[in-house]
Amino acid sequence: MCTFAHMKQIIVIGGGAAGFFAAVRCAELDRVAQVIILERGKDVLGKVKISGGGRCNVTHACFEPKELVKFYPRGSKELLGPFHRFACGDTMAWFEQRGVDTKVEADGRVFPVSDNSQTIIDALTHAAQAAGVRVLTQQRVEKIVQPDSPGAPWLVQCENKVWQPHKLLIATGSNPKIWDQLRALGHQIVPPVPSLFTFHIKDPRIAGLEGISTPLAQVCIPALKLKAEGPLLITHWGLSGPGILRLSAWGARLLAESNYRFTLEVNWLNKNTDQVKDLLDTAKREWARKLVQAHPPVDLPARLWRQLVIAAGIPAELRWADVSKLQIHELMLQLTSCTFLVKGKSAFKEEFVTAGGIHLSEVDFKSFESKLLPGLHFAGEVLDIDAITGGFNFQAAWTGGWIAGEAMAQ
Repeated sequence: MCTFAHMKQIIVIGGGAAGFFAAVRCAELDRVAQVIILERGKDVLGKVKISGGGRCNVTHACFEPKELVKFYPRGSKELLGPFHRFACGDTMAWFEQRGVDTKVEADGRVFPVSDNSQTIIDALTHAAQAAGVRVLTQQRVEKIVQPDSPGAPWLVQCENKVWQPHKLLIATGSNPKIWDQLRALGHQIVPPVPSLFTFHIKDPRIAGLEGISTPLAQVCIPALKLKAEGPLLITHWGLSGPGILRLSAWGARLLAESNYRFTLEVNWLNKNTDQVKDLLDTAKREWARKLVQAHPPVDLPARLWRQLVIAAGIPAELRWADVSKLQIHELMLQLTSCTFLVKGKSAFKEEFVTAGGIHLSEVDFKSFESKLLPGLHFAGEVLDIDAITGGFNFQAAWTGGWIAGEAMAQ
């Protein structure tokens, strides 16, 4: 029988979603191995706790891998195969088998029925305990040394201890110090830039409208040939909402290169100019005696409509019958191609997502193992993989953790 000292040891660096999922899967498949999570902070699963406003958007109800990969600006090609092995339905089943009932909301996001992220944290920590995973906090990794010969262990140096695992998983998210160490080991690191962020805009047309949202808009950055659709939210600092976040995700690198200064074009209605002109002309004919500001023929919040009417040069007392062709044209432009100067960005709530990390060409996605260094695995945002908001980043973490955990158990 193998003694504790010679027991196969597997170290997972990072106590987040991907790290826990990998550790649990590995320990459940290999009951002999000693599986240890090293977390640099005081607590584990911190990002899980704050996700979805504390409710934890655990995944998304997208069950077809070919559709699922479309939500990943970086990593879509690489994740197609892994999603055929473990995807959103599997995640829901995994948690439900451990006593967590989940629900699908109208927009496809999946949450625990409890609406409390602690439910997800408890399921993961209980699963780790049941599988025999050791979880050690305040373990900052200072150095990683690759094996000096085939079959020899890795060296993972923390402040007060040196570990010698047979296999090693890096699931540290966007951690510059870990990326530096991986770069020293020969891996190429794609420079990180923010992926999900909102736009800073100061403009009288949206001033004082904080909290107002529109159901479906189209946003584009003509100079960068970027375009997205989705609900918009007006905030104290500018524009946010799914449409903006999608634009920020797909344009992450281009927007970083522009120093987050660019011209944004908003089509508030997601309709073409001919459709909107017809609506305005119909209002002019049928609502002749009604005030333009008080009677919008389009589905927009009343306060936003008034601001756009003012921007089109239409006075408060003007009736539809008296609106000129030029004013109709200007109002149509405000509704379909409203331009704003963006000067800066803000992170989206506490859910920091980064584009960048280990170059995907250096990873075998059948095992999430390094092609350069056998026995070294990756999962989560340490890789150059990211998605739009909606549970997709967590799904990449669950999938990568599951597959890496299986591979390390073999």
